Amino acid sequence: MYAVKALYDGVSFKPKQPIPIKEQYEVIITFVEPVKNNAIRPTFELGCMKGKIKEADDHDWFKPLEDFEEYM
Repeated sequence: MYAVKALYDGVSFKPKQPIPIKEQYEVIITFVEPVKNNAIRPTFELGCMKGKIKEADDHDWFKPLEDFEEYM
């Protein structure tokens, strides 16, 4: 037996963690309680980081990173 928390949006179930099972399983779905504050929303939206990440003014895009020197 394996238990997984998930969210249901009225159409599909979205697990809150990876499920390490590859075979088909019969499952029992139990609705525990409604989610408050519309917590069901996409985990990623395009443009969600716009304006939150800034590069240094002196950044050289063509200089190899020191962390990768041994691979180059």
